[in-house]
Amino acid sequence: MIKSQPPAAALTWAAEIAGPNASVRTVQRLVGGTHAATHLLETVDPAGEMVLRRFPPGDRAAAREARVLAALDGLGGWAPRLLGADPDGERFSEPATLITRLSGRSDITSTSPDVAAVQLGRTLARLHDVPLAELTGLRDGMEAATVSSACASAAAPASTILASHGHRLAEEAPVLTHYDYWSGNVLWQEDELTGIVDWSGASLAPRGFDVSWCRLDLALLHGPVTAETFLAAYEETAGQAVPTMALWDLFALTNSHQSVETWLPNYHDLGRTDLTAAELRRRHAAWTDDRLAGYRSLPSSKRI
Repeated sequence: MIKSQPPAAALTWAAEIAGPNASVRTVQRLVGGTHAATHLLETVDPAGEMVLRRFPPGDRAAAREARVLAALDGLGGWAPRLLGADPDGERFSEPATLITRLSGRSDITSTSPDVAAVQLGRTLARLHDVPLAELTGLRDGMEAATVSSACASAAAPASTILASHGHRLAEEAPVLTHYDYWSGNVLWQEDELTGIVDWSGASLAPRGFDVSWCRLDLALLHGPVTAETFLAAYEETAGQAVPTMALWDLFALTNSHQSVETWLPNYHDLGRTDLTAAELRRRHAAWTDDRLAGYRSLPSSKRI
């Protein structure tokens, strides 16, 4: 993660996009996320706000984010709009995007996690209902997942199940997939979910991809009951069940088996300092046992 404040050249670039007489008055780091350095910029002449996202040199996430946000065109207020992009880092040696600011703030410390889970489920179902004809240039998410999961631990408890049956997940119908949909990538105003951020991975993939990763995150943060509440709200709003949900859960668990402890800085940054690496591992193992038991209890015809 880039931890430095934006260089002067980045602020000059932002001012040029804001207007011919604009200057950046304040810079504030936005919490959450360990991939990009994200700062809120406040400008004068004209007065306004924009968000600067800087990525490590050579990272292609800025290029992907620019392409995705251009295709989404704000998504009816659910996504930021693209203001500018420097995918090759020509202005100040770091690939970057400038985007509009969405109202709200990140919050993973809700005192009513099940209430939040309902909104997470309903919002994701609406996202997955966006007509694909309106979108162009999005990558194949399952193809990207196959590449990124090539190093997934063979020691993961469900690895043999996925080796036998996981390829069939890609055969399910694709939807607009955020690809990193979790509690830290949505914004809230009081108890209302107001927007979704961090779109650099958005892809076309089956709905189970987003659902399974968000369920895993909720199980880690709040427990299995909250994960089930989220799924029920999602399926009610979508008007359909998620195909092969048990296998999708094993997909997310297997692909996070080696890395779940690395999520700790994200959780701490957003206020869950009560969690430790050992506790994340314990919760991950417990959710794995739960989902394996659920999968094995299915009739053989439903295990794929």
